[in-house]
Amino acid sequence: MSALNIHLFGKFSVEHDEQILSVFNHCKVQELFSYLLLYRDRPHSRESVAGLLWDSSTTEKSRKYLRQALWHLQAALDIRKGYDASGVRLRVEHDWVQIDTHRTMWLDVAVLEEAFALVQGVPGRDLDSQRAASLQEAVELYRGDLLEGWYQDWCLYERELFQNKYLMILDKLLGYCLSHHEYDSGQRYGALILRYDRARERTHRVLMRLQYQAGDRTGALRQYERCVSALREELGVQPDKLTLALYEQIRGTNQESHGARMDESMTADANPSLSEVLGRLKQLQAMLARVQQRVKQDIKAVELGLKTFKH
Repeated sequence: MSALNIHLFGKFSVEHDEQILSVFNHCKVQELFSYLLLYRDRPHSRESVAGLLWDSSTTEKSRKYLRQALWHLQAALDIRKGYDASGVRLRVEHDWVQIDTHRTMWLDVAVLEEAFALVQGVPGRDLDSQRAASLQEAVELYRGDLLEGWYQDWCLYERELFQNKYLMILDKLLGYCLSHHEYDSGQRYGALILRYDRARERTHRVLMRLQYQAGDRTGALRQYERCVSALREELGVQPDKLTLALYEQIRGTNQESHGARMDESMTADANPSLSEVLGRLKQLQAMLARVQQRVKQDIKAVELGLKTFKH
């Protein structure tokens, strides 16, 4: 019998033979299972897990809730449920807990992590076909951000990390497509990047180059205009000198000379511009603001609880 297929990108789901298993429908069982899977490389203190997942409860209650969730998770993984869960085993001791995984288990985040690790330090233009294929597979698995609809602090942190890895993979595929003249695929990957960060200036530059080298000079110039609008609306800045130089180079050529060699400094793997750094800092600021708001809410809840206890 086949093992479990676990999806953490987009909506959480556990499948067997392409059928979603309803035994994992309990919200806290899903959260506990997802947390242990994401940090599957090490054991976890039961006290720390209880405090993290039931942070608004007392220590005694959080431990009780963890015991219940572990029991439900163990039952869900029980092989007697009618499927082979040999790829996942829950190890529970008096003071710690860990998920043991096996090669027969399939986990979408693990596939992306493995693909990402294979290309660390390798520019997109230097990828071979095998590595490019592994990145393409990882991109297709990213059917949404990590555990969409969940807003726990630990989840927001991991979601940001995986989104960054996803964007870096897309960047490398963009560089690969540019150097291998795969213009249609390159434009698709570039569009995926801009869906997350429409003011990512170097992505706009690569799309300009892709369209220009594919013979679409008009499309390249329109891409520049989209870049200008995005930078102005999102960051309140103008394009940097590399983008302006590329625009002038494209504008100053004739349609018949679209195949001419372009400035090699304007590649997909160029260093991020100041506008991109500013964009990432603003995204980080927004994430910290959300966490700060959550902390304020928790403080108010504790203060209210203390007042109730005193009365």
